[in-house]
Amino acid sequence: MDKITEQEISKNKQDVINSKQKTADSKKAWLIPFTCLLAGGLLLGVSTNLAKYAGEIGLTPLAFLFWSITGAAIILLIVALLRHEKPPLSARSLEYYSIAALVSVAGSNLIFFSAIPQVGAGFVALIIALPPLLTYLGALALHIERFNMLRAFGVAAALAGAGVLAARKFAAPDASVLWILIALCGPVLLAIGNIYRTLRWPDNASPSALAPGMLIAAAIILGMVSLLPNFSLSVPLGEVMPFGLITVQAFIFAGQFLLLFLLQKTGGPVLLSLLGAVGAVVGVPVAVFLQGEAPPEGLILGASLIALGVVLVTWGGMRMATVPKEQA
Repeated sequence: MDKITEQEISKNKQDVINSKQKTADSKKAWLIPFTCLLAGGLLLGVSTNLAKYAGEIGLTPLAFLFWSITGAAIILLIVALLRHEKPPLSARSLEYYSIAALVSVAGSNLIFFSAIPQVGAGFVALIIALPPLLTYLGALALHIERFNMLRAFGVAAALAGAGVLAARKFAAPDASVLWILIALCGPVLLAIGNIYRTLRWPDNASPSALAPGMLIAAAIILGMVSLLPNFSLSVPLGEVMPFGLITVQAFIFAGQFLLLFLLQKTGGPVLLSLLGAVGAVVGVPVAVFLQGEAPPEGLILGASLIALGVVLVTWGGMRMATVPKEQA
């Protein structure tokens, strides 16, 4: 009897040690998506402000977006080849590149970049924080995400923060309602893209292999748009600044979309959707202090709610990772 008791005690001790180790590993694992979220949001916030500056030096939204995306595609393709991770070329992956490129890159960014001269870089940075609710509801409906009270409250907080700022923008006397409505279509495309990329992720494909494929497809789509009347890919010749800005944006896009795929793989679509929330916290101050835009009304309340949302969604994800599925 004593022998059996000793064995049971030893087994229980080992189970406790294993449980603590799994909990520690899960918490460490969440450092990767959280880091990707912060870094990707930082690049996104900077990107929206560069798009405004591009218009001031004579670059059209389409030209700036096309050449920057093309440059980023080349950078990421080189990185993938050096890592011996060629983008897959199956029928499934080609479908993935095309649809993901349309909703996540070409369509949404063309809307945002075109709207920036009309509504300001600060406002566009703010509305990119709107996709979390749509993404979360879609993920719940499709059983990609399990319901978690902390995450739900975090998503609601981030959405409320962006909503406060957007409502104040609508109330401004010089507001362009048409361009505000057009700009608001961008977050819808981003939310669709967040869900689609999760559901249709090609089997055994790495983030660094998929990112260049999506950007190449996006460059092709934007090139086709340039064939329409009143659209051009021309860049002012004889000036260094436009080419320099395109180069900087290309590297930012390369980092941004590589982090996006890493975050998609490690954190899921809901945490991914908060990239825009972090981008808003970064992009609005840059627009105010460096671009000379007027601070949006309600900025402190809105940014505080967005920051709270990011913390709660991340914390909720960590708790879900450490609690057995049947107890979540």
